Amino acid sequence: MAVEFNHTIVDCTDKEASARFVADILGLGEPSSYGPFAVVQLGNGASLDFADAHGRPHTQHYAFLVTEAEFDQIHARIVERDLPYWADPFHRRGREINTNDGGRGLYWNDLDDHNLEILTVPYGGWPSTRE
Repeated sequence: MAVEFNHTIVDCTDKEASARFVADILGLGEPSSYGPFAVVQLGNGASLDFADAHGRPHTQHYAFLVTEAEFDQIHARIVERDLPYWADPFHRRGREINTNDGGRGLYWNDLDDHNLEILTVPYGGWPSTRE
């Protein structure tokens, strides 16, 4: 069996609000509940499982590979909500989109300042033979 990524826990101050925020921006389905988690299902079978941190969460980075069309839609939702976004992970190039590896990418923060990223081409570019 090949090893596949299944889920990660995202610590937050309000799991329901955080899960809805990320699902809305990414254009995903409504979060579901599983035990103590608000679950956002991603297209590749993996999920983000939001959990109340009961204190200030330590910020993390979450990156999402999207199509060109999805990028345009997500970018439009970020702009529509007047959310700050950047071309770089250090937030130095505001309201810009990067063109790394021949694709497009941008970063924005969620409700708990987790650094979220969308990109249309994986780091290093697509392998010469895609399976």
